[in-house]
Amino acid sequence: MFTKILIANRGEIAVRIIRACREMEISPVAVYSEADRAALHVRLADEAYLLGPAPSTQSYLAFEKIIEIAHRCGAQAIHPGYGFLSENAEFARAVEDAGLMLIGPPWQAMQLMGSKTSARQAALRAGAPIVPGTAEPLAGEKDACRVAEEIGFPVMLKASAGGGGKGMRLIKTGDELKSAYALAQAEAASAFKDPSLYLEKAIANPRHIEIQILADRYGNTVYLGERECSIQRRHQKVIEECPSPLNDADLRRRAGEAAVRIARAAGYYNAGTIEFLVDSDRNFYFLEMNTRLQVEHPVTEMVTGIDLVKEQIRIAAGEMLSFTQDEIQMRGAAIECRIYAEDPDNNFLPAPGCIVKYKEPTGPGVRVDGGSYEGWQVPIYYDPLLSKLITWGRTRQEAIARMRRALDEYVIDGIRTTIPFFKEVLTAKSFLSGEIDTGFIDRFLEDKRARGLRGRRRDAGREAVSPHLSSIDAAVIAAVVHYSSQTSLLQKDAAITSPQSQWKMSGRAAFNNRLYNNLSGC
Repeated sequence: MFTKILIANRGEIAVRIIRACREMEISPVAVYSEADRAALHVRLADEAYLLGPAPSTQSYLAFEKIIEIAHRCGAQAIHPGYGFLSENAEFARAVEDAGLMLIGPPWQAMQLMGSKTSARQAALRAGAPIVPGTAEPLAGEKDACRVAEEIGFPVMLKASAGGGGKGMRLIKTGDELKSAYALAQAEAASAFKDPSLYLEKAIANPRHIEIQILADRYGNTVYLGERECSIQRRHQKVIEECPSPLNDADLRRRAGEAAVRIARAAGYYNAGTIEFLVDSDRNFYFLEMNTRLQVEHPVTEMVTGIDLVKEQIRIAAGEMLSFTQDEIQMRGAAIECRIYAEDPDNNFLPAPGCIVKYKEPTGPGVRVDGGSYEGWQVPIYYDPLLSKLITWGRTRQEAIARMRRALDEYVIDGIRTTIPFFKEVLTAKSFLSGEIDTGFIDRFLEDKRARGLRGRRRDAGREAVSPHLSSIDAAVIAAVVHYSSQTSLLQKDAAITSPQSQWKMSGRAAFNNRLYNNLSGC
């Protein structure tokens, strides 16, 4: 087993890995940028090394510096977390060439499954169903138009090396495809240094279901149930849960077995995720593979009781899986909300700044994977994810109830966050019933805008019908203020003329003060 691990990441995932290392008696080493000098992961690690300036290209993506630091501090392995270098096959190969161990899959499997087109080919070899479309990169705009006409509109235009919704376009007509092709290609080249695109049929109102797999170096591969990831905004997941509200044991088994076959066809080991789209008839289609630990891994941990980060470390150290498929049991339900420093009322724009007050929720079935604290200055340079709030319950209903309670307890002051947005989502009837798909958030926001517009129209109508009410209210308040200001004089006069009048006037003064306060708040 390793004695020291370097964590090539930041924020909540770096903190999560540090905690797993602590429990395994492994010394955790952090790296950081200039913007992260006071970050929580830096404070919690045994050692911390400066990478460079804030831009990620000069810090968290500078893998030559990371490898040099690993040698300098005596680490035997590097954990990349997710994002940054976690799915970079060039980095994985460099780590191997440097005589270090990457806590992740082999670079060959990462390279194979990192390309969406070669991943689709691997799925076909494994006998898994894929969304109709191309298994090779498109030759150009004309090729795209030809394929789109063959499979029928609407179609999805996607970057071969894509992820996170970058380089992705929903195309409904041939004219849209012509105008979108160059834009998608340019975005793919900018984001992934690979301009190649592919095309697939757009499935109407699909559910996004993913299967967590674990595989060791000895050919043992298991699946750990499914996660429902249909609640997405701009193709980014924001709420995840395990198991899916579909809760179909047969679908889980068939998709899980397909995921295992795909992983084996790719020569894959360590933790990975096979993502599927599920249509209204419960047919599932391979979408892509994430060759890393997922952001939403905690919901699987809560339901299966298996620590995925520890399993990653054990597999990288050469150990066999300590359990078989038959020994994996799913208990209860778990839900995760990604808490972002974003303004939900301003198109979810990032909202960096200083956290002036921070208090995490606690209690039964509540877990927070966070990387923030009171006084922390949220930087503008990176993903605005602050933490992940996870709740577990014996049933989905109990997990939702605990999430609503935990969101009410969660205090993050000084910046805008997505906490209020999640409070609203968790009261939506379609969410509570489990009738969700990848278009849920768009419909929810559109309905919210419509309700807000109707409310503003009602308010405008009231003002038009009764414009004199505000002047009446002002006159009443002015009278009360004047009357209240005379109270002390009246009390003095009453005390001279009658021993009981002072009590009466005190009561009247108290009544007038209450009336004034109530009217002032209107």
